[in-house]
Amino acid sequence: MEASRAVSTAAQVESSSSGAMAVDAAGGVEKPRFEALTPSEMSGGKPQFRKVPVPQHRFAPLKKAWMDIYTPVYEHMKIDIRMNLKARRVELKTRKDTPDVSNLQKCADFVHAFMLGFDIADAVALLRLDDLYVDSFEIKDVKTLRGEHLSRAIGRLSGKGGKTKYAIENSTRTRIVIADTKIHILGSFVNIKVARDSLCSLILGSPAGKVYSKLRAVSARLAERY
Repeated sequence: MEASRAVSTAAQVESSSSGAMAVDAAGGVEKPRFEALTPSEMSGGKPQFRKVPVPQHRFAPLKKAWMDIYTPVYEHMKIDIRMNLKARRVELKTRKDTPDVSNLQKCADFVHAFMLGFDIADAVALLRLDDLYVDSFEIKDVKTLRGEHLSRAIGRLSGKGGKTKYAIENSTRTRIVIADTKIHILGSFVNIKVARDSLCSLILGSPAGKVYSKLRAVSARLAERY
């Protein structure tokens, strides 16, 4: 009797488990779907901050162009921005309605590019495009120059009326700022490399004509690639 009961209970368990398997196989269980976390939820509800120092010589340009900086950062990127006069820096903070956590770093890069000397129209591209960067180096990183040799190198970089600088910018699709012995380049990774190679050649003493011909060849290769 006990053996027959055990067989019957085992048969019932098998039938019930096979029924559950059938329900699962038929798609009765749905996969969970989770919505994307907001930037405030990623940081545990705490806002994230970025602080960009303001050099002394950029106070007047910043005051003049403040609304041009404030509008895209606050209205389009949904990032809070303020000027801390006591600490002499621009402070950025995420909001609850910030759509993407990367917007904070983009805005910090945008403000930093303006502090380096780039125009608002050029720096605002950092907010719209993802593959733009700012690269900086000094003339002494390429070659140690002093006195008149350094002055002549800076003159070769700019050219007469800025002709050489504009030629490099237009052919490589970059923007260049020459601030004393520091050079800042805004553009994509490949274009920055081409512009930096041309500037390094000028620093080392290459004539402008030779750099132009090399630029034309490199620009033609880049145009074929894309």
